[in-house]
Amino acid sequence: MSTDRTEMPRAASDVGRWDVETDVLVVGYGCAGASAAFEAARAGAEVVVLERASAGGGSSALAGGEIYLGGGTSVQRACGFDDDAEEMAKFLMAALGPDADRAKVTLYAEQSVSHFEWLVERGVPFKPSLWDSPTWVPPTDDGLMWMGENSWPFTEIATPAPRGHRPTSNDFGGWLLMERLTTAVAAVGADVRCDSYVTNLVVGPGGEVVGAVARRYGTEYTVRARRGVVLTTGGFVDNEEMLALHAPQLVGHDKNSDGSDDGRGILMAQAVGAAVKHMSAGQIGISLIPGMIARGMIVNGQGQRFVNEDTYPGLVGQAALYRQGMDVWVIVDEQGYDDVPEPERWGVRPHHVAGTPEELADLIGIPPSGLRTTIDLYNEHAARGEDPFFRKSARWLRPLTPPFAAIDVRMGLRPPSEAGSGRSSGASVFTLGGLHTTVDGEVLDLDARPVPGLFAAGRATSGLHSWGYISGTSLGDGTFFGRRAGLAAARTIH
Repeated sequence: MSTDRTEMPRAASDVGRWDVETDVLVVGYGCAGASAAFEAARAGAEVVVLERASAGGGSSALAGGEIYLGGGTSVQRACGFDDDAEEMAKFLMAALGPDADRAKVTLYAEQSVSHFEWLVERGVPFKPSLWDSPTWVPPTDDGLMWMGENSWPFTEIATPAPRGHRPTSNDFGGWLLMERLTTAVAAVGADVRCDSYVTNLVVGPGGEVVGAVARRYGTEYTVRARRGVVLTTGGFVDNEEMLALHAPQLVGHDKNSDGSDDGRGILMAQAVGAAVKHMSAGQIGISLIPGMIARGMIVNGQGQRFVNEDTYPGLVGQAALYRQGMDVWVIVDEQGYDDVPEPERWGVRPHHVAGTPEELADLIGIPPSGLRTTIDLYNEHAARGEDPFFRKSARWLRPLTPPFAAIDVRMGLRPPSEAGSGRSSGASVFTLGGLHTTVDGEVLDLDARPVPGLFAAGRATSGLHSWGYISGTSLGDGTFFGRRAGLAAARTIH
């Protein structure tokens, strides 16, 4: 990191006068910060929120809006699905692992129904209808979707139930979630101050965190937090130095953020002794149409399949980057392409078409014998409704017939006529690692002891995840543990 260590804490004794005083200081105003501020204020604490941008929302407002919830919500029941917390926890431990946080996963699953109801009480609407095919974000306002629970190997681990709950909005719905949360925060009287970039924590004589230093329009000011500081500053995908140090495989790819995930909150916490977890982990949004690969296949640079194509597409992306270096191609036939409804194609069209696997392989630069063998084996088993290698559901199995098409994921989700000559990696990434916290958002030090006065939630922390990811677990994790962090801070007495 930078050699001047500008994130180092300031001693309270060096603060001549506090410019602002409050009970709880929340740093960052995405979904985790809004949830923390609401619960702290509702508990009777005086709350100040500092947000670096000119308005709240952050990466949460740009998200698809899915919130991972289950255990038997009213939306699940209305769509005809029984679910319970134990099955939800089994799935999450498998999908978010290895080393997913069992204590957090268990609590999250056990209290998922009540968290759903909390969101509804804050005005977040959910339509009781199901989107039933693979996609990143449905083009409809359906309130429930599958997140890979009905794909192998998860079908052998937990009873499948769809748990992707979506605010009632066509396409992306993160904006709606943030609109309702910020309205709720305003209603409980929290003091939100935007254009305020927090640069340092302030510590007392015993190392306890007692406030922060911020800059607004070039002017520095200090905020005293009598009970606690809650960091909800996001991850570190926008900090190239931190990526190179902790998660080098994420360097050089497009970033899934609002541009402000600079890791500052993590660095400030580390500077007062905080520990971190899973800093090398990341989520990979791969530039492909999930409904297209489900009806076809995805192959590596040797023409071989490497994952079941009907699983959650983020897991396909992780396999593509971490195991294949993004040297991957989507292979589909004419029927498979046509079967994807046009609104779900996002304008993507084949980049290469050929009459035989060998001709297609020559066009895309992979071994002809490899692609021929892969397609022949796939077709042989698909004719019997089987996939012994990757166990894709029989729903999506059908022999592929010529002509065959190849789609280059590195061209992005754009029609060939709009792609130009530039190529990306085909991956859009964000970080999953961060501060080590308890289920109540207490930030832990290297000895696993709480740093007094310091709490955190959202992507600034290592939350539910380790090396896996499922859509909805960012907004779900952020709102749920943001609530707990805000409440814990409000109840703290130094």
